Amino acid sequence: MTRFANSTLQPFFAMEILARAKALEAEGRDIVHLEVGEPGVPPAPRVIEAVRAALPEAQRYTNAKGQLELRLGLADYYSGQHGVVVDPERIVVTMGSSSAFILGFLGAFEAGSKIAVTRPGYPAYLNTLDGLNFGAVEIPVTAADGWHLTGAAIEAAYAREKFDGLLFASPANPTGAAVDRAGLGEIIATCRRLGVRFISDEIYHGLDYRGPSVSALEFGDDAIVINSFSKYYCMTGWRVGWMVLPEGLIRRTEMLQQNLFISAPTLSQIAARVALGEREYSEVQKAHYAENRQALTEGLRGLGFGLGAASDGAFYAYADVSAFTNDSLDFCKRLLEQAGVAATPGIDFDRVDGRLFVRFSYAGTRQAMDQALERLAGFVK
Repeated sequence: MTRFANSTLQPFFAMEILARAKALEAEGRDIVHLEVGEPGVPPAPRVIEAVRAALPEAQRYTNAKGQLELRLGLADYYSGQHGVVVDPERIVVTMGSSSAFILGFLGAFEAGSKIAVTRPGYPAYLNTLDGLNFGAVEIPVTAADGWHLTGAAIEAAYAREKFDGLLFASPANPTGAAVDRAGLGEIIATCRRLGVRFISDEIYHGLDYRGPSVSALEFGDDAIVINSFSKYYCMTGWRVGWMVLPEGLIRRTEMLQQNLFISAPTLSQIAARVALGEREYSEVQKAHYAENRQALTEGLRGLGFGLGAASDGAFYAYADVSAFTNDSLDFCKRLLEQAGVAATPGIDFDRVDGRLFVRFSYAGTRQAMDQALERLAGFVK
């Protein structure tokens, strides 16, 4: 008999809500999608043109690390956006950020190591760690502190339970919280002092509403940096991302990539190369998110949802629903069935206090925001 006695694996509730929403749509229901964090528009037109031109060609495996042209483009990206020099040999192109997390954990840590993450946080962190038999240490962040992680919180958590790595996202999912340069520098310095390997999840870079996003690479080359074309470049379904590795982890990670994934999809890499040069298109989409951010934040507050300041980045509103329920999963199920609005229960992101929160994505159209707020008004009245 197979036993998983210590498993903490649970469903990815955003995907479960999405599946039910799609089933309702197949029955003819009109659903407003605020549950998944993905742009509602395709990549830039030039991306589509490049892929169309490549379709007649045989799409063969690429170098396990990814096409050299793409890795050179990413090195140029770091030079232009962050003022740092990155050797293309340190870059591994991955199947979205999801496979990068797997490669990062397996490439940098011994079996059974403990990795710290924030709570609330992206649910795949805990579930991936569980699936790979790593341990997880959760560091709580609170609305009162703007959902921001601090060096002091890391030290306090480490004193309670030692951990080998820290995986941290800025901007973060589900809160949209982002630390500034000083804050990120403090987090990195704390990890170095404690001997903790720092993994920087930067997949929402570019979607920071306060100013330019700050990369861990600006503070040295000892962090594992993970990024993706999914969010800023509107390419979720293309499944292409990348990681930047410290020198000592390159060869092991390359071998893991060869055996676990072979390489990222060739067409997606072609698309990604072009997308890097289409930031103007991405900035237009970001402006739409910023408008939605204001409209949804104000609308939810007006309906009685608990919200602090509008999120620093990404495209989420993480709302306190304690005025309406103490069971966010039940709330989201009823909201979907009765009002046709799909949202994600907070238990996806926080297994302790998430029953009192719901995440709404504002990556869709302004019309979708207005429809959702109208339906929510009727649902919570």
